[in-house]
Amino acid sequence: MPQRPVANRPARIRIGAVAYLNAQPLTAYLAQFAPDAEIVVDLPSWLADGLAAGRLDVAVVPSIESLRNPGYTIVSDACVACDGPVRSVKLFGRRAVEQIRTLALDEGSRTSAAMVQILLKERFGLSPAIEPLPIGASVEDTSADAVLLIGDRGMQPANGRFEFVWDLGEAWTDWTGLPFVFAMWTAREGVDLHGLADTLARARDEGVARLAEIAHAEAPALGIDEADCLVYLRDHLEFRLGPRQRQGLEMFCQLAGRHGLVPAGAELVFHDHYAPQHPDR
Repeated sequence: MPQRPVANRPARIRIGAVAYLNAQPLTAYLAQFAPDAEIVVDLPSWLADGLAAGRLDVAVVPSIESLRNPGYTIVSDACVACDGPVRSVKLFGRRAVEQIRTLALDEGSRTSAAMVQILLKERFGLSPAIEPLPIGASVEDTSADAVLLIGDRGMQPANGRFEFVWDLGEAWTDWTGLPFVFAMWTAREGVDLHGLADTLARARDEGVARLAEIAHAEAPALGIDEADCLVYLRDHLEFRLGPRQRQGLEMFCQLAGRHGLVPAGAELVFHDHYAPQHPDR
């Protein structure tokens, strides 16, 4: 029996893809597996806004958005995660960490912004005053005691003298012993999810199999060495939401709730029909 169409669903599913290098293994070959989709490329925080406003049907969005929006569903085991140093999410401190009173947060970030606040509160009892760091601004554009940078610009060296530079992936794993999940494929309420998990997983598998090609294509624009770009993608990132990644995600969710960064009682909702798990993934 044919499925009934979902009301108000556009003829083409609208998919939001992250512009950063770290999500390229999820999205670089997506059009090959979803030829009829409309694919929109943007920053994670802006994709989150597009999903919330109904301009997108599914997108790679910051993990915390799945807690802030009760109608959202995590629709795939394809994700962006790390289990140790991530290299592209950094906190630059101008004074000793115990003396931080002001914190500038990259406006492209939401999950990393929550993570750094959790780490500062849990480990040092700090709740610094928060200020935004606009997209395109640099560390030099703020006088805050500490500055969070994410994504491609987080990989670039920052000018200035710093008392410390934290790799937040490393800081999280050292403290919890678990991976950290930065972003996931998430759908808004009312979207037809039939076949979507398999499509997104296939695109991820193709990207992971072709990391060298992605590094070759992306490194020149970022101004980094191609071999170093490949090391970043291959050795510092994970793209599958396995059991340990789920544990790290659950811990992050609990802590975000404890510190009022998400609504009380918020829970993650997973789609029941993930693509079948294959031994070679």
